Amino acid sequence: MKLGIGNDHAAYKMKLQIKEYLESLGHEVVDYGCDSEESVHYPVYGEKVGRAVASGEVEAGVLICGTGVGISISANKVKGIRAAVCSEPVTARLVKEHNNANIIAFGERIVGIETAKAICSAWLDAKFLGGRHATRVDMMMDIENR
Repeated sequence: MKLGIGNDHAAYKMKLQIKEYLESLGHEVVDYGCDSEESVHYPVYGEKVGRAVASGEVEAGVLICGTGVGISISANKVKGIRAAVCSEPVTARLVKEHNNANIIAFGERIVGIETAKAICSAWLDAKFLGGRHATRVDMMMDIENR
């Protein structure tokens, strides 16, 4: 799968490790994040990954900032994006199965590297269940279109 990854300064170190992990699983990873711990503005990187996913440049995205919240809110401003913040793997699986989340987000200040890897794996391994969940995703997208 071709994945986009984005981060701010607070998550630079974790981004490097997660990018390497995703590549070790066989994914192609396009890096839209910052490349140092020098302070930057996370909305820039959330939008970059959001636009890449929405346009089909990449199939899905991974976002990391201090908490995962600010960068995911920024991505969610892009039409067609369903970014979800997860701090453990069960939620990561469910946001794919039930909400068809096309971006996962987490915080370097919140989860450790092994939990971050487990979150990524759970989300990537999960499949959207469709059915009643598709109806609800369509309802969410209708809100966006109004």
